[in-house]
Amino acid sequence: MGWTPPDGIAVPEWSVATIRREASVSEVTTIGLDIAKNVFHAHGSDTRGRGVFSKRLSRAKVLDFFAAQPRCTVAMEACGGAHHWGRELMALGHDVRLIPPAYVKPFVKRQKNDTVDAEAICEAAQRPTMRFVAVKSEEQQASALVFRTRDLLVRQRTQLVNAIRGHLTEYGWVAPKGVSYVSMLGDMLEEEMAALPATAVAMFRVMLDLLAELDERIANLDREIARRAREDETARRLMTIPGIGPITATALTALAPTAETFAKGRDFAAWLGLTPLQRSTGGKQKLGATSKMGERTLRRLLIIGASAVVKQAAHRGVPKGSWLERMLARKPRMLVTVALANKMARIVWALLAKGGSYRAPAAVAV
Repeated sequence: MGWTPPDGIAVPEWSVATIRREASVSEVTTIGLDIAKNVFHAHGSDTRGRGVFSKRLSRAKVLDFFAAQPRCTVAMEACGGAHHWGRELMALGHDVRLIPPAYVKPFVKRQKNDTVDAEAICEAAQRPTMRFVAVKSEEQQASALVFRTRDLLVRQRTQLVNAIRGHLTEYGWVAPKGVSYVSMLGDMLEEEMAALPATAVAMFRVMLDLLAELDERIANLDREIARRAREDETARRLMTIPGIGPITATALTALAPTAETFAKGRDFAAWLGLTPLQRSTGGKQKLGATSKMGERTLRRLLIIGASAVVKQAAHRGVPKGSWLERMLARKPRMLVTVALANKMARIVWALLAKGGSYRAPAAVAV
């Protein structure tokens, strides 16, 4: 397709080529954008999926290029920086679609380079059954950053605690696992520092000072997360679910997509990686272990919360005839923990999609 001059009108060939090229560009309906640090690549296609252009862009020229394009669908992989570029392109009037990288990979033809990746993104975005990721606002990303910062500090504290325990073991001082016991070792170090080399004492003091600083920073972030949970109506409703506290509720509101993204609670549990792998064929259903293919942070928090509920049930007992009581009677505790995390995920979706607070179901009489 292209522009053809009317009969009897002489138009220079270069003008015809220019008009045809501009007409082709105006037919672009979908652009696949492969983003990177400095070098981007855009692939445009029309309504029939035919390629119209393939262009290499520098980071500084991306917004100028899309500002000159007619309003269309711009697709990108949901990777680092995608939400920022999504907001920028939406401000220019484009319809932005973010696609999980795993869903783009089947459309990559043979070799991998920026040109092929951009074409694959463009083709994937035109599939009618493709799943997309909602573009997050800056405030949503800031809320997620608060939680992820705390998560990072907790990991660093765990590494530091293990280092202190390991080094003190070399001098014959052994303590059980746990942060409280490390503080006990710190007290012993102050009392019996003469028994250790001066250099070792100095290094242990450095590590203990770092541990105290991490404890203070984590406590400050815990207070910030608790404040956010109290002020957020959705987080307050989620905290009515047994096993979900301020940290998990805040993480769910910050990291989970909107409930409308999923048709039912099982889809949300599958997104978290809490459903079994399927290897079904020939009409025979074969279920494997938990997939672990979803959002690992939320999955870990839900499993930790479920573990606390199961542990409490083992010590204090559970209502007769309840789901948890029946599961604990016939299944291993870890399996029950993961199953309860799956159940919690479905309840979370129900509260996010339909509103309201959690109400414990009545126990079934046996």
